[in-house]
Amino acid sequence: MSKVLMLIKGIGGYPKNGTSRRNSLIFKLVAAVLFISLVTTGIVTANYSNNVNNGLSESLIRLHVIANSDSAADQALKRDVRDKILEYMKVQLKDSKNIDETKDIIKRDMGTIEEIARREIARQGKEYSVRTTLGNYPFPTKTYGDIALPAGYYQALRVVIGKGDGANWWCVLFPPLCFVDATHGTVPDSVKNDLKNVLSKDEYSIVTSTDSDTDIPVKVKFKIVELFQKSKQKVSKFLSSLF
Repeated sequence: MSKVLMLIKGIGGYPKNGTSRRNSLIFKLVAAVLFISLVTTGIVTANYSNNVNNGLSESLIRLHVIANSDSAADQALKRDVRDKILEYMKVQLKDSKNIDETKDIIKRDMGTIEEIARREIARQGKEYSVRTTLGNYPFPTKTYGDIALPAGYYQALRVVIGKGDGANWWCVLFPPLCFVDATHGTVPDSVKNDLKNVLSKDEYSIVTSTDSDTDIPVKVKFKIVELFQKSKQKVSKFLSSLF
């Protein structure tokens, strides 16, 4: 009798164990599919973010002036240096038609730009050093009138005054956003047309349509680029601190 009961229990146990193994296998398969989907989505999103940032960086040149400190005097000096540089660059770049020509002019005039900054600093009785470079630098998200550039690495003419520990000022030298008045919240259509000519359709929509409540897909795209590029900058900064 006991042998019969054991046999019944044994027979009854097989379906239970088989179902458990089957459920475990299904769970693992679903988890694997979800993991692969998340990884794939992350890769696609990261690639999109990098493509947009690379496109913007290859099409724009920014001017970046960094103050010695955040004191009122140093910040005022930064603005005065900025004005002197813009006054000079407006003349030099007025006939520039493309980014390569603009880069050539900047490289040619790098020493002159540095000397202009030094003269203004000396005129105000300061003895700060000046460093000018043209390269790729990290920028946070910035808004210029109704144009917004997502965080990322951009080509820029960088002018560092003294220690360079103060708040910075930026604009776009090419296309020439530096030379228009954006204080009223809009950038002239002529400059937007310049942007349209050097950016892809997707890039242009991202930098010019983010304030529109109807452009939800564009806002999502902007946020994707912004978040991924900010994360990349944080990782880069962390690695730099280690070495």
